[in-house]
Amino acid sequence: MEAWIVIGLLVVAVIAFATEKISVDLVTLSLLCVLVMCGILKADRAFAGFGDRVIILLAAIFVIGAALRETGVLDLMGGFLAQTFGTQPRRLMAVMMAVVGGVSAFMNNTTVTAVFIGPVMGLTRKLRIPPSRLLMPLAFASLMGGTCTLIGTSTNVAVSGAITKLGLQPLRMFEFTGIGLVLMVTGILYMVFFGTRLVPERDKAAVMSGDAMRDYLAEVMVLPNSPLIGQAAFDSDFSALEFQVIKIRRDEQAIDAGPNLRFEEGDVVLVAGKVENLIRVKKIEGLDILEDVTLRSSGIDMRDAQVAEVVLTPRSGFVGRSLRENNFRQRTGLSVLALTRSDRALMHHMADEKLRAGDVLLLQGPSDRFRAYEEGNDMLVITQHQFSAETRRRGLMLLAAFVMAVICSSFEWVPDTVAFVLVAILAVVTGCIKLENAYTNIDWRLLILIGGMMAFGEAMKVSGAAQMTADFITGWLQPLGPFAVFAGFCLLTILLTQPMSNAAAALVVLPVALQAAASMGANQRAFAIGVMLSASASMLTPFEPSCILVYGPGKYRFSDFIKVGGGLTLVMLIVILAMVPVFWPLK
Repeated sequence: MEAWIVIGLLVVAVIAFATEKISVDLVTLSLLCVLVMCGILKADRAFAGFGDRVIILLAAIFVIGAALRETGVLDLMGGFLAQTFGTQPRRLMAVMMAVVGGVSAFMNNTTVTAVFIGPVMGLTRKLRIPPSRLLMPLAFASLMGGTCTLIGTSTNVAVSGAITKLGLQPLRMFEFTGIGLVLMVTGILYMVFFGTRLVPERDKAAVMSGDAMRDYLAEVMVLPNSPLIGQAAFDSDFSALEFQVIKIRRDEQAIDAGPNLRFEEGDVVLVAGKVENLIRVKKIEGLDILEDVTLRSSGIDMRDAQVAEVVLTPRSGFVGRSLRENNFRQRTGLSVLALTRSDRALMHHMADEKLRAGDVLLLQGPSDRFRAYEEGNDMLVITQHQFSAETRRRGLMLLAAFVMAVICSSFEWVPDTVAFVLVAILAVVTGCIKLENAYTNIDWRLLILIGGMMAFGEAMKVSGAAQMTADFITGWLQPLGPFAVFAGFCLLTILLTQPMSNAAAALVVLPVALQAAASMGANQRAFAIGVMLSASASMLTPFEPSCILVYGPGKYRFSDFIKVGGGLTLVMLIVILAMVPVFWPLK
């Protein structure tokens, strides 16, 4: 009976993780409470995962990554890339992916992607190539780099902790670096020789003409005595400004722009246009951006404010709610002039539009407010920042300490948790990152997910659920041999990473895969590493945080990731199936 309860909870967990109607941390904690109330786990065992060394290790790595970003050390790498390596797109793609993958082998892939977006976009403008040519390879490289070391991605650390609880030795720092490097090199070669033909070239004509600015959606107000009053919507001064009129809001009613519709005083016009033209609107008599009109009526002077483009991160607290619900201006001190997203679909008045991860906003406000919210990991400013020499010096010292921690933990001179926690403490003590920003940059939802799912894996083992599920899967595939079972679990992991996070998918499949390996007398470690690598090798959809970050700036469509990432995922799977049994024989 207990086994069926656990299997039922597993199905509920997969559905809940896939739909994300309820936050994954709340789902995880609820599962643990049900396991305790059903008597399957004692309370101390259910919540023991939150005190595991893996949780502390991951928290320390999050802090170190944020500190290196805030001190500008990672920006140095991006700037070096932008200034050093040629103008030939294929060679540039190869070098960029190698650099990003190398950095991502030791840092959170989302952080690495966020840091390199600005320099890469600046480089595409300089070379007059569409950003879409390099941003998707950038995200893929950060994911592939994570397969090279234990700390390359949270999934690797989580799997190491989980197999320890299930009776195996933890993974070593560079235990799977060999196969990780093969995966990365193979992935880069695929992108350079095949993927580059499939990567879309958005706005190619605009880029070649030197007009590489993206289209934004903005609300412009027709002021009293405006020359626009009485002009037809499809034949007006907006056309001269190279704006496309999308919709008109009049007396709180939305009106579709038609050939016979004429502008009236007080109309709020939704237009699509370039940033430079939106800025010009602020200087044209009789027209103004709606947000500026609102600010002036409130007595706020924004003439000396900075205007910048930002991308909302997947962890942003603004995602899922509208600007109005967020009290965006009051809360941030920044005003939204315009926004853009890949599908350019706005279903509501801009203030009531639900924000999505990957949305690009054109914001106006004091520069210190941009910095504060970027440090809090809510948004990414798509510009290269200026850092003082002292800040960079502290960052380089922290980088040296981080390298020492990697070396010391690799040779087991110091436990890895102790080594990285000391570096995280050093980051705070030396002022590389403020203490409150250190806590903000820790992905607490992920830590709760990992800690809880490790306990869930134990519940699957003690209840017999893992044995039942393993017997079912091996009953179908065992006649074909251990390799077929191994391949089945790798494919299952890849499929589950589409609706679920990589870590969640790996931790769901892992106990079943290990039980199946034990039943066949196969090498459990090979199955564990196959599942772990498969979780990081799936690039079919843009749901991974690194892909979400480039989705808006690259103006991608969902089908672009299926077209480009589908082939790359297949290549990654083939490499895993071919190489893992070589490094860790299945029998």
